[in-house]
Amino acid sequence: MADNPPLERRRFDTLILGAGGAGLRAALQLSDSKRRVAVVSKVFPTRSHTVAAQGGVNAALANVVPDNWHWHMYDTIKGSDYLGDQDAIEYMCRSASELVYELEHFGVPFSRLANGRIYQRAFGGQSQNFGGEQALRTCAAADRTGHAILHTLYQQNIRAKTHFFDEYFAIDLIRDEEGAIQGALVMDIESGQPLLIEAKTTLLATGGCGQLFRTNTNAHINTGDGMAMALRAGIPLQDMEFFQFHPTGVAGKGMLITEGARGEGGYLINKDGERFMERYAPHAKDLASRDVVSRAIAVEIREGRGLGENADHVLLKVDHLDAEVVKKRLPGIRDICRTFLHIDPVNEPIPVFPTAHYVMGGIPTNRHGEVVAPQRHGPEEAVQGLYAAGECACVSVHGGNRLGGNSLLDILVFGRAAANRMATYLQENPYHRALNEASVEQAMSQYQRWQQSGEGETVDHLRAELRQVMESHCGVFRTEDVMQQGVQQLQAIRTRMADVSLQDNSRIFNTARVEAMELQNLVDISMATMKSALLRKESRGAHSRMDYPERDDIQWLKHSLYSLQTDQVDYKPVRMKPLSVDSFPPKPRVY
Repeated sequence: MADNPPLERRRFDTLILGAGGAGLRAALQLSDSKRRVAVVSKVFPTRSHTVAAQGGVNAALANVVPDNWHWHMYDTIKGSDYLGDQDAIEYMCRSASELVYELEHFGVPFSRLANGRIYQRAFGGQSQNFGGEQALRTCAAADRTGHAILHTLYQQNIRAKTHFFDEYFAIDLIRDEEGAIQGALVMDIESGQPLLIEAKTTLLATGGCGQLFRTNTNAHINTGDGMAMALRAGIPLQDMEFFQFHPTGVAGKGMLITEGARGEGGYLINKDGERFMERYAPHAKDLASRDVVSRAIAVEIREGRGLGENADHVLLKVDHLDAEVVKKRLPGIRDICRTFLHIDPVNEPIPVFPTAHYVMGGIPTNRHGEVVAPQRHGPEEAVQGLYAAGECACVSVHGGNRLGGNSLLDILVFGRAAANRMATYLQENPYHRALNEASVEQAMSQYQRWQQSGEGETVDHLRAELRQVMESHCGVFRTEDVMQQGVQQLQAIRTRMADVSLQDNSRIFNTARVEAMELQNLVDISMATMKSALLRKESRGAHSRMDYPERDDIQWLKHSLYSLQTDQVDYKPVRMKPLSVDSFPPKPRVY
């Protein structure tokens, strides 16, 4: 590599990897306080996956029916199947109203009630009075809430003079000899040239990893890059076995049909025209939590009550609603159906099937957004200079199952919390630490690894096989034998990855290098997911074991931690003590 130009280097107070809602909310907080902030995104910021969030953001505003944050907290803990950390959940739910009003002042065009207040709709798993009547808590901008929030935050960051590195790919973190994070090596996707960004604080806000599965609701960019970078830096991933399958993806295609469709009065039917959710969740029915509804659909199809030529889906009906309700409250869903299914949901029901949607696990953090790692002797400690927020992080406010409307809330609350803690750190540590050149060389070797093509299978072929293995061996229902086979197949894919080919012809494009690095990230994360699922011998939230159908609070009320270095899973306790109220002890979870 002697002929290559010297490595370009830039310095900032803060480096934020990812330009979705969490990254932009944190960037805005720091830029407004006159810090030099760099945001790296592998796509133009407004194409980040937050743009695809449809239904809304939860906050107990009580604009439609009585509500308060304590009820929201209860629903979130219950929805998590009691695996969520109750101090973090209280913090999130108490902060929610303030954050939504803040968005309103930033310029988010929320839908309105007749009295001018923010419109709120019903969403699954939400109640009044600790499990009573259905709550209307989800603040919506029609069915394009994430789009409205992301564009607003981006515009605010432009005003605040945040520095953007658009279409750059993050390769690896830089660490000093004491383990403190000093920034990251990134690559300009257009030119293929590496760039070293030094920073006193680094925030991972790289989103989820839905591309693990063949059928998913996620953008192609959701390859878990930040999670894999954390793994390589010696930080374990927490609770990766808990992957949410959204009950209403477009059958056979995966595009998301928002829970807001059911919140507006839509409902599911099987081939007999039966509203089958009344059998699985007699009280909440179609607005039970997502794991409950997904399993119900899977059971209906498995028992022969599906529709279509292959009896492989059920129907979501909104055609009984007033046409103006669908056109006004669900315009994006109507566009999806007309574009991809060539039907109008005003007149016809929508074919749906559960599809991979959201990872509840991720990089372990505390409620301040600080990345925490277990120590050999004593309690876990914060990794100096490193923070995480959004879907790549695990606070854990979602536990075993996330409630709809809590993901947008999560990114806003903990994006801001991380920025506040970073600002404090920058005050106490005003100077850059001496750069560890050995870590830079290690990151460069990761970059150089993909400058040459191997002689083996193509990235496309291996990625397709990986995603099929995950879908077949770690789906809605799981068993020991099937997951054991999955682990063996993933180990074989990991071995074959060493000689992967970047090309089908004589030229290697930079996008091929990016896809190879994304695949390497997915391989590591898939192993974290499969091994954590294999070892958790109970059913809890989205993790449903047919061979262990009951939840086991005595043995398994704990978080999993997968380490790349050991290829093993360890555990730590759930934080059951809230900040200011009584805890909610585990009890049977029914809707």
